[in-house]
Amino acid sequence: MWLGVVNLAVPGGCAFCEADIEPEEGKPLFCETCVGLLGPEPWVACRCCGRPCDERRMGSPDDGCPQCRTQVYHFDGVTALGPYRDALRHAVLRMKRRTGDHLARAVGDLVFRRRADQLAALKPDVVVPVPMHWWRHMKRGTNSPEIVAARISRHLGVSFERAMLVRHHRTAPQAELSPTKRFENVRGAFRLRGGYAIKEARVLLVDDIMTTGATCSEASKVLKKAGAAAVFAAVVARTVDPTR
Repeated sequence: MWLGVVNLAVPGGCAFCEADIEPEEGKPLFCETCVGLLGPEPWVACRCCGRPCDERRMGSPDDGCPQCRTQVYHFDGVTALGPYRDALRHAVLRMKRRTGDHLARAVGDLVFRRRADQLAALKPDVVVPVPMHWWRHMKRGTNSPEIVAARISRHLGVSFERAMLVRHHRTAPQAELSPTKRFENVRGAFRLRGGYAIKEARVLLVDDIMTTGATCSEASKVLKKAGAAAVFAAVVARTVDPTR
């Protein structure tokens, strides 16, 4: 326990495997091995839903892949660091813990490093994290999307609005539900906090993992209803199995 407290207060080495490394300005705090494991080079993914897919099965790039053509999403595209499996899956799960903030910051830096061109091309005016209900946040002690979003906004040089979106319904954990139930579960779960004006704004919405896309879609719907011109999702990991 005490070792964990010390490591949290004074993190050292690679943020994932803790190997000894020399920190370099402007680079994520990972060793080269972990950079390769956690931040794969660009992978073939649907521009609409962000799932890994085969380009040969797609029509025009704007048509989306067969996995998402029957589902209406309220976001305008997805950028992901990589598929939700292996080392990246392990990192996402660790980031959800109270002791995972250091890792989340490093992952946020890695998302930007690997996807800088894609993120900059979206020309966002504001970066907004997917919020956690206050009760769950109090129990968990952290919200990794918020940490990742803060790092991305810092690198992009655009406004970071942590409190813009509010999750005012305490919904059931999405992981426990079927794909259809997940869309029902988050319906009406978000609202825009008073005092924010986002008319014609381009919003970058950040989450740690996208599975069915239900959460980001519902949050995007609220942002667009408030006047956002476009909402793009940036996630650390995207699931591979279209049924999950």
